[in-house]
Order: sequence, then C-alpha cells, then structure tokens
Amino acid sequence: MFTGIVEEVGKIKSVSQEKDSIKLTISANIILDDVKLGDSISTNGVCLTVTRVGKDFFVADVMPETIRRSNLRYAKPNTPVNLERAMRLADRLGGHIVSGHVDGLAKIVGRKMEGNAEVFSFQIVEQVESNIDKYIIEKGSIAVDGISLTVVNCSGSDFSVSIIPHSKENTVLAVKDKGDYVNVETDIIGKYVEKMLIGKDDNKEPNNDEVSTRVSPQLDMSRLRELGY
Repeated sequence: MFTGIVEEVGKIKSVSQEKDSIKLTISANIILDDVKLGDSISTNGVCLTVTRVGKDFFVADVMPETIRRSNLRYAKPNTPVNLERAMRLADRLGGHIVSGHVDGLAKIVGRKMEGNAEVFSFQIVEQVESNIDKYIIEKGSIAVDGISLTVVNCSGSDFSVSIIPHSKENTVLAVKDKGDYVNVETDIIGKYVEKMLIGKDDNKEPNNDEVSTRVSPQLDMSRLRELGY
C-alpha cells in the first residue's frame, strides 16, 4: 500500500525487453536508504517489486499485465518517474490509500493556470474495467501517476485536478503536457462499498436493472450491521 505522496522523481536508466515482459533499471537516491530485495516501490503509481538494488539504482520486472494496463509500456531511458516506498503502518496517511494497481490510462487534454495553481484536465482513454469513471467523484481522491490528488470536476470520462506549485515541481507533472498519458487509479474504498451494496460479480458488470434491484433503498442500521459496520 502507498499514500500517493511522491518521495522523489527518479529516471529510467535502461529498459530491457525480455520476451513478453520488460526489466527496468531506475536511478534514485532518497528511496534507496532502506530498500531491500523484495520491497515494493510505486513507480508512476504502479507497484513494482525490487529484484536488485545498487548504490544509486534499483531493478524491477514489469509483467505483461502491467505493460497492458500502464504507461510503463512507453518507458525509455531518461524518462522521469514518480517514486514512493510502501507505507508503514505507523506512517501518516498524507494522501489516501493507493494500492498500486492501475485502473487505466488517461490523456492530458488541457492545462491552465488558476491563481497559484494549475488545473490539469484528463480524459480516460483506456480502462481495465468498464465505467471506472463511476468511481471518480467531485472532491474525491484519485491517483494520477501515483500522485494523490483531489478531483475538482468530473463528467463522464473527463475529470480535472488542481495542482499546487510544490506538487507540480516535485513530480513528473512538471514535464507532462497535452497528449501525454498518465496512469489512473480510482479510490479503492468506493469499489469495496459498491461490491458490498450490490453483491457485484467480479467478472460481470451489473446492468441498470440489477443495480436498482440489488441496491437496497433501506440503508438503515440493521443493513449496516449486516454488512459488518
């Protein structure tokens, strides 16, 4: 688990193609202080396992599923990436709960200044599960390339976030522009709530009739106790 608070921006040193997977060597400094083999590091929001550690780099394998789901498919030498070590239970949760399992890709469709902040507009263009936009709500949390951000506006597959100077300058957003792709992970809590309320089958997207039938209108104390609250 991660918090979406980027610790440093690393750079991809090399990309090795290995049949259906790739091996990334990533340069870093801060996050390597206590990293050991087998640790998890969020790389642009993707949870990767460390397979080798050097003085100023680490190596991780990217499996086919991750290549299909994330912008790591476009990785090349000198590409900057957001890095964050896995959270400790004693740490502050400065952002929100981020699993490191990307839901899909979004394209940057706009950037505009608004006072001291910059508003980034996105459009979801690829998604693993259909209709992930239903988990994106105004003032809700979303991870963009592993950065914990708050949704300012959302409509269908479009959403926007407001970035303060510190967040932009200390993440890959500093070098992102219109047309670039970012990894998107929606708030995991919303997914669990949906499954508990409608008994969602993981392999089947419920239609409108099922939702209206299975979501109980009587969400009272009895129903909450039944759900384990």
